Parts: sequence; C-alpha cells; structure tokens
Amino acid sequence: MIKNYKFIVVVALCSLFLGSKLVAQDKIDNRMPNEEKQEELNIKELILEHLADTYEWHIATIKETSYSIPLPIIVKSKANGWNVFSSSRLMNGNTHFKQFYIATSGAYAGKVVEENLLGEEVRPLDISLTKNAASLLISSCILIMIILSISRAYKNDSMDTEKGFTGAMEFLIVSITDQVIKPSVGKKYKRYAPYLLSLFFFILFNNLLGLIPIFPGGANVTGNISVTLVLAVFIFLIVNFTGSKSYYKDLFWPDVPVWLKAPFPLMQIIEIVGTITKPFALMIRLFANITAGHSIGLGLTSVVFVTVSLGASINAGMSFISVIFNVFIFFLEILVAFIQAYIFTVLTSVFVGMARTPEIEKVKSN
Repeated sequence: MIKNYKFIVVVALCSLFLGSKLVAQDKIDNRMPNEEKQEELNIKELILEHLADTYEWHIATIKETSYSIPLPIIVKSKANGWNVFSSSRLMNGNTHFKQFYIATSGAYAGKVVEENLLGEEVRPLDISLTKNAASLLISSCILIMIILSISRAYKNDSMDTEKGFTGAMEFLIVSITDQVIKPSVGKKYKRYAPYLLSLFFFILFNNLLGLIPIFPGGANVTGNISVTLVLAVFIFLIVNFTGSKSYYKDLFWPDVPVWLKAPFPLMQIIEIVGTITKPFALMIRLFANITAGHSIGLGLTSVVFVTVSLGASINAGMSFISVIFNVFIFFLEILVAFIQAYIFTVLTSVFVGMARTPEIEKVKSN
C-alpha cells in the first residue's frame, strides 16, 4: 500500500507540472496563432499578463477557441449609475458594452473603463468579481469545510483522527499553537490563537492552490498586493488596538534620554513609523516571494518556445534544461508556500506579543 501511495503522489505531482506546462503553452499559443509570431513573443508582457487579475477565468484554448468562465462585472457609472453584466459582454471579440470597455493601454490597462461626455477615458467604481476575488471565495469556502469536517471528527470521537489528513492537520495546529503562538504572544495567547491559526492556513492554502494550474487553482491570490495589503492592515489594527498600557507608553514616551524625545519628538516619530513599517514589510515579503516563484516558472517555460527559431538541437537542449529547472522550481515553490505562511504567522505573533508586553503580564500574574 505504501508503494501505491508513493506512486499516486508522484503521478499527481507530474500531472500538476505537466498541467502548468500546458497552461503556459496555452497562453503562448493563444498569443501566437502562427509560427511567424514566435519571434515576437514578449516574455515580460506574457508574465505580467499571467500575474494580472482578470474579469474571466480562463480554462483552455482548443483549436484557437478560448474556453473561459465569465464572471460578473459590477460597476457604477457617474452618468448611468450601477451596471451589472457578464464579462462575456466584453470578451470573445466583444469590445464594448454600452459605454464600457476594457482598456488595452495606459494607467487603466486591463481594467473596465468608460468614456465620459468629453470623450475621456475614466474609471468607474468597480466592485466586480474578478478571478482573484472568485478564487479567494472558493478557497475560503473549501478551507472552512475542511476545518469543520476535522472539528466534526473530533466531536464524534472518531478513531481515525490521528491518521491521514486529519492527523496531519492536528500536527500543524498543535505545532503552530505550542511552538509559535504561545511563546510569542504570552499569557493571553488563546485570545489571538483563532486568528493566527486562520491566518496561517489561509496563506498556506492559497499558496498551494495557486500552484495548481487547473480550475479552481491557478489564481495569483497571495501574489496580489491588494490581498497582502489587507492582511497587513489587519495586523496593524490588531497590534495597535489590543496593545497594553506599557506598549503605548513606549510608543509615545520611550525610555530614552529626554533630549531624544523632547522638545522635538524624534524617538516618538521613529516608534510610530515602526508600527507601519512592520506590517508593510510582511506585506511586501509575501507578495514578492509568491510573485517571484510564478514569474520564474513561467519564464523558464517560455524558453522552450523562444529557442524554436534557433534550431532543433539548441531547442531540444534548452527544452531539457527548462524541464529540469521547472521541476526544481515547482518543488521549491511548494516549500516556499509553507515557509511564507509560517514566517508570516511567526512575525505576526511576535508583533502581537511585543504589543502585549508578556514580561509585564507575567509579573502581574505572579
């Protein structure tokens, strides 16, 4: 049975890798319908297009026919108010619907825009369900179902809770709680444990789901700066709204020589700026690492198609190198998915613990 499981795992990983290659080829073929355009392939534009958010969920392109799941576009025009319609109205050869269209260049490239009465291109209020937003909802629902099923198994005193997937989840939950949250936050760690555990599994699950090239995977959720920005804002609010009196004393009147904090509040400015830069650093770290992984993988895949014009021998050699490095990058991205979720949770716990000043709480409890 163990050998069979190992075989299934290897086949699954190979399928995911080959799927990612097919998706990349699909994107390239969609941009280059004939061989003459291979030399015009813009790698930078291709990678940015792959990382960008879209108003449809592209599935595949078969015989130059693109198959996608249309998503709802919800915009508010200054002239006509709210408008709700399917993204298919602006895709598949349709360039305009009413006064709306998707900009192809400029500051609003890839976004829904409209023309005002002066003929100017303006951006309406856009709360559309894009690919990343849809993936966020899907992944959150799947994650909630997984956690609830595990909770139900423990509530029913199932004998299989220490085995398989449930046992692995228990190991992760206990490890993060006992080795990260409890020592970092301090005495009142149970107050923050639900959020910190949710944060860890949310980032981990979306990181892993982004590596799967087929629906419902493939979306660049944690590589989207808007998503990491929201996580950073949550950290900022939790740290500053639950901080202890000692935290605010150190923030506005730190224990340094008086000439460093009055009459000019130099240290206060530094401390206040630090409250912003800490979550900002976490935001950039997660965004940059996930984006870099996707970019490198797609760039290595593009080498196969770029070197076609250089001859069969060179193309075969570069294709072999591309495959080897892509396999390495794929497994490295799986590792990075765990590491980034772990680091984000660790540093968040540390920031919360610093605001709670656990050493003072310990003295009071004694």
